[in-house]
Amino acid sequence: MKTTDAQAAIAQVCDDVKRTLLEKNRAYGNSALDPVRIFSRADPVEQLNVRIDDKLSRIARGREYAGDDTELDLIGYLVLKRVARALATPADLPLVRIGQGDQARDVGPNDV
Repeated sequence: MKTTDAQAAIAQVCDDVKRTLLEKNRAYGNSALDPVRIFSRADPVEQLNVRIDDKLSRIARGREYAGDDTELDLIGYLVLKRVARALATPADLPLVRIGQGDQARDVGPNDV
């Protein structure tokens, strides 16, 4: 395979991922990046982490739903995770508990 063949294949796969993500974003109303939060209060990045875990579980167990492309979905969720982090404002980012006992405190992005 020539380098140009590989580059063309890379471009095609990336175009397919882009097309799929844009179609699903329109179909699902941007739910991955702007969830309605009916049951879950988790931020979009954490919700995407759960979806990524689910896809990895399906791959590890060899179980897919008919018609699903778990690998493409996983790639899409990883792209969406990068987008969610890029679009996050400091208020969107979760606090992190550091320390133990009486010394424990919550640290946010403004504390770094």
